[in-house]
Amino acid sequence: MPIESIAILVLAGFVGYTVISKVPNTLHTPLMSGTNAIHGIVLLGGLIVLGHGVDGVLNKILLVVAIAFGTINVVGGFLVTDRMLGMFKQRPSGQGPGRERPGGRAAEVREGGEQ
Repeated sequence: MPIESIAILVLAGFVGYTVISKVPNTLHTPLMSGTNAIHGIVLLGGLIVLGHGVDGVLNKILLVVAIAFGTINVVGGFLVTDRMLGMFKQRPSGQGPGRERPGGRAAEVREGGEQ
């Protein structure tokens, strides 16, 4: 059983590396967003297993650590995705990159204020 599990782990790692290395850069972030959503389902499964009880202190510790790392991954992934989607939102008219809102520091400089 342990040899079979190790063989599956190695094969899954090889297939994952092969698939991800062929993804173009423009699709990488949306793909990672989808995998973070799937990781949310994995977290739910971990919480269910923890709720039903597991035998052994080591198993409980590993499960809690896995849930903590998974939570960090999901939250971080959604924050990165939100930031990426924010780059595609339309700005109000007259505001390009590097300009501040009316009344800000850039507006003072344009109107002859102090620099």
